[in-house]
Amino acid sequence: MRIHDAVPKAGSKKRRRRVGRGISAGQGASCGFGMRGQKSRSGSGTRPGFEGGQMPLYRRVPKLKHFPIVNPSHYTIVNVGKLASLPAKTEVTLEKLMETGIVTSNDGPLKILGDGELTVALTVKAAAFTASAKEKIEAAGGSYEVVEG
Repeated sequence: MRIHDAVPKAGSKKRRRRVGRGISAGQGASCGFGMRGQKSRSGSGTRPGFEGGQMPLYRRVPKLKHFPIVNPSHYTIVNVGKLASLPAKTEVTLEKLMETGIVTSNDGPLKILGDGELTVALTVKAAAFTASAKEKIEAAGGSYEVVEG
């Protein structure tokens, strides 16, 4: 292979359009920009999303009400205070809580919240914990483990 063999494929390179070179060139005078107005002038015109001074869509949409989170995460939530009724050294999972009746329905992965007091040492396995729940579980002598929901 030689250096003169390294050429672009036939038809892949189009020649540059030369505007403003007379009517025979096909793009004379106004060069395809029309007669008058902001979009015919030199420069870039308006930025993307500009609506002529009206509050643009990308700025007004988040201010409106009733825009729900697209993929909300749902948890089965339990407060630390509810776990105080369990015996010490118990392994707490969503299934165990449903067996004991502390939780009645499975609304998704288990999340432990920090409301209430905990005095027994438990091993808690849940998908999520609040910071105060982690502190209270460890202060009672227990441990927590984050598991995939």
